[in-house]
Amino acid sequence: MKGIPMAYISLPAMHAPRSGNAVSRFARLFTVHQQRRQLADLDDAALADIGLTRAQANEEAARGFWDAPMGWRE
Repeated sequence: MKGIPMAYISLPAMHAPRSGNAVSRFARLFTVHQQRRQLADLDDAALADIGLTRAQANEEAARGFWDAPMGWRE
């Protein structure tokens, strides 16, 4: 998993509705933010189950909501 941004492997994120209006774009970015916060809240055992270290989870959680995958910003 090294080198793959967490937002790309988050299953709920992959199913976000795509729409061109500003409200839906903001909603997708807010979803990225929520998922990163949830990732930070996982315990070490849960992180190990998905193949991540605490450092990787913290690094991903520290990213800003605006730092989303390109597909999320469309």
